[in-house]
This record gives sequence, structure tokens and C-alpha cells, in this order.
Amino acid sequence: MAQADIPRHDDAPRAGEGHAGTGHAIDTLKVCITAEEAYPTLERAFLEATDTVTCSFRIFDLRTKLHSPEARKIGESWFDLFVHCLDRGVRIRLIITDFDPVAAPDLHRKTCRTRRQVCAVRELAQPGCDLTFTASLHDAKVGPLPCLFFRPLINRKLREIRDSWAKLPSDSRAPFLAEMPRLAGIAEPCAETDTLKTYPSRVTLFPATHHQKMAVFDDRLLSIGGLDVNDRRYDTKRHNRPAARTWHDVQVFCTGPVVAAARAHLDSFLDVTAGRAAPPKVNPAFLRTLSRPRNRNFARVSPINVCDELRQTHLSEIDRSERLIYLETQFLRHVPLARALARRARDCPGLKLILILPAAPEDVAFDPHYGLDARYGEHLQLRCLTMITRAFGPDRLIVSSPVQPRRRESDGRDTLHDAPLIYVHSKVSIFDDRAAVLSSANLNGRSLCWDTEAGVHITRPEQIDQLRRRCMGHWLPDALEGRKSYLAPDTAFDLWQRLINDNSTLPPHARSGFLVRYDSDAAREAAQPLPGFSEEIV
Repeated sequence: MAQADIPRHDDAPRAGEGHAGTGHAIDTLKVCITAEEAYPTLERAFLEATDTVTCSFRIFDLRTKLHSPEARKIGESWFDLFVHCLDRGVRIRLIITDFDPVAAPDLHRKTCRTRRQVCAVRELAQPGCDLTFTASLHDAKVGPLPCLFFRPLINRKLREIRDSWAKLPSDSRAPFLAEMPRLAGIAEPCAETDTLKTYPSRVTLFPATHHQKMAVFDDRLLSIGGLDVNDRRYDTKRHNRPAARTWHDVQVFCTGPVVAAARAHLDSFLDVTAGRAAPPKVNPAFLRTLSRPRNRNFARVSPINVCDELRQTHLSEIDRSERLIYLETQFLRHVPLARALARRARDCPGLKLILILPAAPEDVAFDPHYGLDARYGEHLQLRCLTMITRAFGPDRLIVSSPVQPRRRESDGRDTLHDAPLIYVHSKVSIFDDRAAVLSSANLNGRSLCWDTEAGVHITRPEQIDQLRRRCMGHWLPDALEGRKSYLAPDTAFDLWQRLINDNSTLPPHARSGFLVRYDSDAAREAAQPLPGFSEEIV
């Protein structure tokens, strides 16, 4: 099929159209809060697999430590677990994301390290082991004209690569470039001048990425959510570590018809994002974002969206909400979604919103040299928050960030209300007691329009209740009188507002739970509008 003939996927049931189907698509649901719970569960899923494991992650480092007692009997790291599973005859297909070598050289190097790890696994496993590995860079490309506009950014990134190369001992320079094969032709060492020559005119930028984190085991079990696999992402539910090492995330494990939908997606998304196929029809409980390259992109930055089920489901569920929306997200930057929330707030005076955000984006909190992209992201989030605040007002809106119950003073954004932040990476949306979405997608234009994302639409009341109890309950103190009222859609808001306001005035050691008020003034100092830039770029 010619690329021009490939249709958008607009005929899948949307939220509100297929609830009878979605309600029975997830038979069982296990919610895991942080890697403390998710990593052991993922390890056991590999150990219990008997035939095939198919998975796609943004990052998967096989040096990551194992945590379950069962897996630790086999070895110390995921490297050992892969060898063990392959030796049992389990087929493993691992797809990880490759990255733009100029815009994200460190992530590109990590992908190449995983490729080397996989080669070592093949050498150590039994002959004939069945391990398929793909490192996939999204096929969409920035057009030649915008690349000229981005030339100052390209020059800065190439200068950083040259500086990194120059600081290395001479015997480490060749391995440095070997770990970034996509720089071939863009960066070349010059023996005569002992410098690294770079050629900005040869650079092609890649605007989209595969951001999903999911695995299917024996076509019977699905793991899906926001959690990749490396030691940086390991955190416990107590979050008692330096702020830069905290990582709050949510992953779920499902059985039922949704698993077949996930497998169909894993088998097809590389062809879809390359423009070779249309997204397959799948069970409406499985939600996706998919895009493909443009046929003519001379003057364009963006890919063409061909499936926006995650975006459409959020917009539809917002329009149907009446009592309480709970959002837990790394970013809230998608202006159309903020408009939908504001419109629903005006149309439904009884609707309230609880929004959990990190105190600052990761690069802003922990990197003093963050760039324009981070500043533009802060601008978009402030714009969204301003829109929502005006519509809901202070009596119907909570914007909160989690911090640790200990004092730490800092001039940077790694603290809030005199306490170290807890970095939020989870992506959870709960609408009344009627529906929920758990996915890899943030509430920004990139996740909802450009990147490859995947999630589940939960509509069974007992499963929504479980997700609410685990996600909302995580932030509350263990010994809390009337805990059920803090989790019920009709009573939670006022109790949370009182708790968060009290916490924000108390010293860290005297607080109840983790939550304090989000500080938009700190974000405003970093925010920078970029007229003419697409919001999806961040």
C-alpha cells in the first residue's frame, strides 16, 4: 500500500462508545506503585513465561539489579535473567528506542550499550536461543527548511559532542564514537589537527520517539505503564533517598482480551510509524498514540498523527465527568486538554480537580544548565494551569507536588516548601468512579500527538476503585482517620485541600503524607515562550 493511501485510524470506538467492550476487556488488574513493586512483578512474569515474551521499552538496561527473591536465586541482574529464560526455551523479542544522535547523544549511547549487552546474552545463552532485538528510531524527520532554523541548536549540540570528545584520553575517543554509530558522517576525527570535525549540514533531526513501556507474556499477561528498566528508575514507596534519585511511577499487570490488543500493537507499530501500514483495529480498552512520517516534509517539523486514542479518550472522559477528576502526570502542557478541563469546569459547577505534578521537570530540578526546550515546557504548563485555575477557582482545584518528610534547604527547584522533591513520572487519570486511564503518555502534545504511546482504559468499577486506592492512597499517611473518605469521589476533595494546606505551613517532619502546594511562581521564573514553535515539540 502506498504511503499516501494509508488511512488515519478514526473508526475505533472512543470513550463513551464502547464501554460494554472495555468493561470486559481487562479480567484481572494488579497495580504496582514504584519500581519497588513493579520490578519484582516484572521479573516474576519473565520467570513464569513458558513460550514468548514480546516487549517494547524506551530504556532497558540489562545491568539493572534484580529485586525479587525468585530472580535473585538465578543471578544479580537482568542479564542473568535473560540468559536463564532463553535457556528454558522462552523466545524473547525486545524492542527499545533509539534516539537522535545529535539532540540526545547520551540516550543514543545507552541504546547502543543495550545492543552490546544483548550480543553478550546471545553468546552466553544456549546455542539456538531465540532472542530478537530491535533498536528503533522513529521514522519521522524534520524537514530541511526547519533544520536551517534549528541550526543554532544543532551547532550547540555538536559543540557539546566535540567538547566531550576532546576531554577524553586518546585511547577512549574511538570507543566514544563507536557507541554513537548514527554520528557516522556527522562527526569525524581529524588526525592532523587532533580535533573532531562536525558537519551540521549533514544533520537530520528526528522529532518523535517511541515512548511506550509494555510487555506481553505468552499472550496472557500484559505489563503496561510509565516505567522503563534501569537502576535510576528504582525507588521505594517511602522515597527516602536524595531528590535526584527519587522516581514515582505506576505500572499495571492485566489479563483478558486487552492482551491480544497489546500484542497486535507490538507486532505492528514499527510498520505503522514507518508509514507502511495503518494501525490495526484493536479492543477499545487498549489506547494508543501513533504517528508516521510526512510524504512531503520540506517545511514541516511534525509527523502526521494516525491514531490519537489516548488524547480522544481523555477529552471524552473529561466531558463526561461530574464530581472529581484525579490527574497524576509528569507534564500538563497540552493546551486543548486544558481548554477541555476549563470548559467542563464552567459547564459542571460540581466538578472538582486534583492535579499531582512534580515540583519541577527533571532537567530543571537537577541540571543548572537546562535549555530553551525546558523553559518552553514550563511556559506551556503555566499557560495550562492559568487556564484551569481561572475556570475552577480555588475552591474546586488542587495543584499539589510530593516532597519528602525531611528538611533540606536549596536555592534550586530540587526542593519545595523546605523539603526535597519526589520526582513524579506516573501517568494516571481517574474520572469520577466511572473510568480511568493508565498509560505511558504524559498530558502534553508530544505524548498525545507525536510519540508512540500505549495505555489501558479501565471501566470496571472494582478496578477503578483499586487504582484510586493505590494511587491516591500512596500520598496519604498510613495512619489516617477516616481514610475511606479521603479516597471517595464525593468527599476526597475537601479533605485533601485541608491536608495539603496544613502540610504547606508545617515543617517537613510534622507533615501528614507527602503532598504540599505546587509553586507556580518558581515555574514562572523559568518559563520562556517561543512564538512560532509547535507545542508538541515538548
